[in-house]
Amino acid sequence: MTEIQRYLAEEVAEDLADGIINRREAIRRLGLLGVTGAAASGLLATFASGTAAAEPQSSGNRSASETNWAPVPRESITFTGPRVPLMAAWAAAEKPRGGVLVIHENRGLNEHIRTVAGRFAASGYSALALDLLSEEGGTGAFPGEAEVAAALSRIPPERFVADMKAGLTELKRRVRGKKLCAVGYCFGGNMVWRLLTSNEPRLAAGAAYYGPFPEGGNFEGSRAAVLGVYGGLDARVNATRPAAKAALEAARLKYELLTFTEADHAFFNDTGARFNAHGATEAWRRTLNWFDAADNRHSD
Repeated sequence: MTEIQRYLAEEVAEDLADGIINRREAIRRLGLLGVTGAAASGLLATFASGTAAAEPQSSGNRSASETNWAPVPRESITFTGPRVPLMAAWAAAEKPRGGVLVIHENRGLNEHIRTVAGRFAASGYSALALDLLSEEGGTGAFPGEAEVAAALSRIPPERFVADMKAGLTELKRRVRGKKLCAVGYCFGGNMVWRLLTSNEPRLAAGAAYYGPFPEGGNFEGSRAAVLGVYGGLDARVNATRPAAKAALEAARLKYELLTFTEADHAFFNDTGARFNAHGATEAWRRTLNWFDAADNRHSD
């Protein structure tokens, strides 16, 4: 078998091991590649047992490296809040460049948002994903997403802002001397706008993903570099973009309003129907770059 033939045969075996095709189809495809009988059975058995990974080999080149990337495991924590202990998912970066407060969608603090926190930590930013339903017992206390959204709708925005400020205090305690940033998605994007317009000087940067800008919002007291992320097909939220721009101009803050013209609302959520892979990948890259460029002095 040539090197290419072996690779293609292993692809078939891997598809069987992952449940993409059945054994009969795998045998058929291997036969087309000239792999039959005991050779086919042995190859399929090797992948089924999970022993097909190549052994790592040491390199004598000190300037070379190999890196494995995966979201950092998240830890459920509680910390002091304005009224009750607040619940969150915490993901610690090995060598943090800063800390990120992550604000969830109207679905609450679910596994998707926990994973986002882990992704930030794996990319160099320790992340605190806050549960804005902590006072109600947390997102997990509700039977479904509709009930979570209904509960969020009954809470005054001022309480959310106070909880987010407490989240920044906890984040600052955990990443001493590092810049503080905030990111939010959908409902969380609106929350980040509210945090940025709440006379909060500790944020070095904020990224609000497709969240409506609050009526009458202004950036007095903020020194943050602001990234607004929009989906071009999201007419409802985009109607508030001019107000965000006017307020940012008035405050003379560094900002970018970034629109992905072919994406819709909630395009970053890879568990949702509107997920746009290209837009999400680019938005992630630009958000990390935005946080990297932010002035660390703002977290003092």
